[in-house]
Formats: sequence, structure tokens, C-alpha cells
Amino acid sequence: MQSGELIEIPARHGKALKLKKGQAVRLINTHGTQVVDCWAWNAADLTDHMSMEATRVWLQRLNPLVGDTFVTTKRNPILTLVEDTSPGVHDTFMAACDRHRYERLGVKDYHRNCLDNMFEGMRELGLTPPMPILASFNVFMNIAVQGDGRSLHTGPVVTKAGDYITLRADMDCYVAFSACPQDIVKIQGEAGVPLSAHFTVLDDGFASPPPRPAWVP
Repeated sequence: MQSGELIEIPARHGKALKLKKGQAVRLINTHGTQVVDCWAWNAADLTDHMSMEATRVWLQRLNPLVGDTFVTTKRNPILTLVEDTSPGVHDTFMAACDRHRYERLGVKDYHRNCLDNMFEGMRELGLTPPMPILASFNVFMNIAVQGDGRSLHTGPVVTKAGDYITLRADMDCYVAFSACPQDIVKIQGEAGVPLSAHFTVLDDGFASPPPRPAWVP
């Protein structure tokens, strides 16, 4: 995989890549309607993976803004959101879809799902994550906290074709993406049809603020 090469994440499938510290990956919502689930692992220790739970504590924020840093289960900075041309609507709450989710939705046969796509992408690199991770960073997913401060509303993606985010690596790491296969709950635009997305690895040409430090009361 060469810097600047445009890589497709096929609709309903997963892809993964390795980043060196200081590199970045730009994730492009090619068609403007696709949710992309994202995971990351410390390249030196696959048990130390990006954690939405720990990141919310670190940032004291429900969803990231440009300049915010994601941290791992061991509270190590792993990725920083350095660019976002979308409306900034993303999600850290919803679990990645898996076969059990589709069974509950009434699907009788096998349905492609983000959790299996996570493993698919990493296995293409010759790696198997040591555990399933349901808590993904759901890029471009439109989940809104309601006025009661408790309830969530699930809506369709609000990005346009070509919108992207850029994530800079704060350590050597692996990153996996899934072009979410959800076609029952209407999250993939009004049509609800899963489509492909793309990414490219960057060596330079992006903003590079220092990792955001942990919130301290």
C-alpha cells in the first residue's frame, strides 16, 4: 500500500491497514451516504485497542471534534482526528452490527456484518485480533442525543459525496474499516443501501496538532 494510493472498502466488506506513528489515513465517504465502522490496535500489542469508553472519559465529550484524540484500553493515545470536511456527525455509542443483531432483526440466513468485517480486514494482513470489539468508532453515523439527555435518535447519514475525515497515528498501529452492511435500519442515507467507501494513507500534507491530553477535573 503506497502513500496516496486510493483503496476501496467494498460495500458490505472490511479492509485494514498499518500506519506508522505520524502517518495519517483519510477516510472518504465516496457516495456520501455510507457509515464506516473503525477500529485500531497498538501494533506492538493487539490486546491494547482503541476504546470508545476510555476515549469519552479522556475527552469528556460524547463525539469527537477536530483535534480530539482517541485512546486505547490502556489509555494510550492512538489516533487523532485532524481533519473533517463532513458536518462532523459521527457516533461512539452504537455497537457494531454482528450476526446476533441481524438475527434479532429477523434475518434467517447469514448477513454480512461489521464485526465479521473487522476480522476480515485484519486477516487480510495476516493478523487475528484477540477479541471481538463491538465498540467501534462509527464514522459518519447519525446518532443524536435527545432533549431528555437520555434517549438516542437514529437517523440517516448527513454527509455529501466526497466528504472525508483524516486520522493521524499517534503510535504505530493497525486500523480496520467496515463499509457497514446495515440495510434494515435506515442509516445509509434515505435509500438505506450500503455502498463502498475509500481511504488513502498520507505521509504529510495534513494538520498535525499534538495529541489532546486527558481531561483532568
